[in-house]
Amino acid sequence: MSSDRRDVVILGGGLVGMTLALALARSGVTSHVLDAADPEAQIAAGFDGRASAISTASWNMFANIGLADGLEQYGCPIDAIAVSDQLKPGELHFRPEPEEGSLGRMFANRQLRVALFEAAKNEPAIAFHPRSRIVTRERGEFGVAAARDDGARFEGSLLVAAEGRRSPTREEAGLTVAKWDYRHRALICGLVHDKPHGNVAWEIFYPAGPFALLPMKDDDQGRHRTALVWTVAEKDADAWLKLPERAFVAEAQKKMGGVLGEIALEGKRSSFPLGFHHAPTIVAERLALVGDAAHGIHPIAGQGLNLGLRDAAALAEVLADGARLGMDLGDSQLLKRYQDWRALDDFSVALATDSLTWIFGVPGKAASAVRRAGMSAIDRIAPMKRWFMDEARGVSGTLPALLQD
Repeated sequence: MSSDRRDVVILGGGLVGMTLALALARSGVTSHVLDAADPEAQIAAGFDGRASAISTASWNMFANIGLADGLEQYGCPIDAIAVSDQLKPGELHFRPEPEEGSLGRMFANRQLRVALFEAAKNEPAIAFHPRSRIVTRERGEFGVAAARDDGARFEGSLLVAAEGRRSPTREEAGLTVAKWDYRHRALICGLVHDKPHGNVAWEIFYPAGPFALLPMKDDDQGRHRTALVWTVAEKDADAWLKLPERAFVAEAQKKMGGVLGEIALEGKRSSFPLGFHHAPTIVAERLALVGDAAHGIHPIAGQGLNLGLRDAAALAEVLADGARLGMDLGDSQLLKRYQDWRALDDFSVALATDSLTWIFGVPGKAASAVRRAGMSAIDRIAPMKRWFMDEARGVSGTLPALLQD
């Protein structure tokens, strides 16, 4: 079959891959986006109960690529973050000054997908090919190609792997990853409750794992809503999922100590395994990794998607600069610039979230007392507290232009 050559071939049309395609289109860089999934299924109600915290920097990116206006009405601002060790005294509260805006916004992943698919549909620089099963990937001196199982070929100058944690492109390229399994699962569900959440996100740490309450926008009936991400041991996950709804709600109520008042489940419960992986090298000949193909972290601080969006913003800027200079977009100099730009941020965030997972997982009263003393100290030291807030908002370090207001 004939091929249609474009500048970049992106394998994976999820949240990061499609955002990258839209960011590239803004600079006139064309792309093929190939994804194995069916977009109709992905945006169906009830497909995926997950929600994501979009940091201030990531929201700037959405504004800069034309997504923010359509998304704004669906997001819930995060005005504050409360961190607690088992609901004991010594909580840590992050609340920016009013003129600084929110710490981020919460969105249902489904709504993010709808916005991305709609934007891509109206962008001639993007050729989206859903339900595509890739059987071969080629990278050579003069370009790249991906072949589908029906014989169709998609050619370009650079291949981008955005396929997620188990990226076959990364594996095929021989890029090594450091990885381990936390032997935990995250239970995901929606809650409705009688007390307003006040736009506060709660991260409550228990020895078995963190218990996160993420504020969502009220539904069309005016009911208050929150997304729950509850970390449990892998061996216990099936039992938690099968627990009768009434018993599950009662256990969740205990864990949150009445913060939201009376609660009820909204929709079904689901779960996904938790693991860590980090690729020290995220480029190879005519290849770049973005998002979970490059790094997978614990959802403890809600930074996984934002880290991937920072990859997309950096790669888009590097390639846009290369295109302006008339360079081959698969040039090793451009890829080295992307590698160097992202290496420290990717590693630092991965290390920080992994360390938090272990620190808060140490059982015992002494360990809890030390943690709470540490949180109280951070609460009193303004520069340290400011640093944590800047990290949460994604506004520290050298930011790509797309992440700036």
